[in-house]
Amino acid sequence: MSEATLSLSGLFLSALLSSTLLPGGSEAAIIWLDQQALYNNTTLLLVATAGNTLGGVITWGMGWLAMQKWGGVSQKQPLSPRASRWIKRHGAPALLLSWLPLIGDGLCLAAGWFRIGLLPALLFIMIGKAARYALLLWVV
Repeated sequence: MSEATLSLSGLFLSALLSSTLLPGGSEAAIIWLDQQALYNNTTLLLVATAGNTLGGVITWGMGWLAMQKWGGVSQKQPLSPRASRWIKRHGAPALLLSWLPLIGDGLCLAAGWFRIGLLPALLFIMIGKAARYALLLWVV
């Protein structure tokens, strides 16, 4: 693999991991790659958004599976009471905020728990995460 391919793979992996319940910081990776000027901003935006969106969908799936397994046993809310209230009140559009640290993971998890459909969840997660990376690339 070329160094360029490894850089984009690293960005994708960093974005994916930082969008799950695992800690990570894809912002530093995208800024560093932008400053290296090896790729245009559209490529960086698409790769980071794809990884971060996939991570959000994985977290949505974790919420969906948790509801399947434990939903009838306990009335406890998933991860974050605030995220649960937002999802109940606003539905899939609340996932536009899925890019927020900590709260965003809770929103994705709660969306799966409360059975927000995969396609609406995917759409709003992707829009929110793409907007964040686009703003980041524009500001830097």
